[in-house]
Amino acid sequence: MAAGGSNRLLTPDEVAEQLNITKRVLMAEYRRWGLKPTRVGRHVRFRERHVEAWIENNTER
Repeated sequence: MAAGGSNRLLTPDEVAEQLNITKRVLMAEYRRWGLKPTRVGRHVRFRERHVEAWIENNTER
């Protein structure tokens, strides 16, 4: 992957699956978690690079 990560937009369903949580939990908590959304019309999407960065910063090692 190129430096900076992918600019691909993910649906809430895709992000929830990647985080192994429900879409309902994601949509209720993403703001509190600091996960930055992108609006496409009335739909919420998440940039793949932002999700990957969030996972990296919030994963216990």
